[in-house]
Amino acid sequence: MNWQRGCAAVIPCFNEAAQIQRVVNTVREYLPTVIVVDDGSTDRTAQNADFAGAEILRLKRNSGKGAALRQGWRRAEDLGFPWVLMLDGDAQHAATDIPKFFARAQATGADLVVGNRMNHLQDMPRIRRWANQWMSRRISRLAGRNLPDSQCGFRLARLESLLQLSLRTSRFEIESEMLLSFLAAEKQVEFVPVRTIYESRASKINPLTDTWRWLRWRLAQREHLRACSTIRVP
Repeated sequence: MNWQRGCAAVIPCFNEAAQIQRVVNTVREYLPTVIVVDDGSTDRTAQNADFAGAEILRLKRNSGKGAALRQGWRRAEDLGFPWVLMLDGDAQHAATDIPKFFARAQATGADLVVGNRMNHLQDMPRIRRWANQWMSRRISRLAGRNLPDSQCGFRLARLESLLQLSLRTSRFEIESEMLLSFLAAEKQVEFVPVRTIYESRASKINPLTDTWRWLRWRLAQREHLRACSTIRVP
């Protein structure tokens, strides 16, 4: 498969002017088509991404990561791409890991390939490490299989399969919802080890409101899966 022709990168961003130009430049070494979804930024995120050669979609107000991703997926579909690579705009993901996703998808036939940061826990700030491990354990219980890193936003997905899912969340819960939805649809999900780059920047995740929103989503998802999913819920 010619991934440069068959895959577009989708990068949701909110106030990432300091990093986005570098992110787009490094991603375009592997994928020429980069779609940056500016999620209501108040800085120069869109201008800097445009300068680096990305296509820009601008949302009038901050709508959340899930909402921004959906806009990017639809644009990739309009452009005729069968695959999308998702990554964050804060330079947390190493573009040099991109070929690993392509190789795993080709070797396994997976519809979704997710980055796994858990081999480099020593590089992850303690609070993020605890939160990611805790969430991944709970999502793994819902799924009935080990999902080592349910929260990583570095992902490769077959667009046709992705757009068939009824994804409803609009913020950071999208990562967990996407995983469970692929599994519920009996699509193959694989993980690849990736490096994560943490610099002295605060996370966009609010530890109170976003964790509470995720917990409410997980409780609702658990009840839904018990009622009607092919996934066996303990």
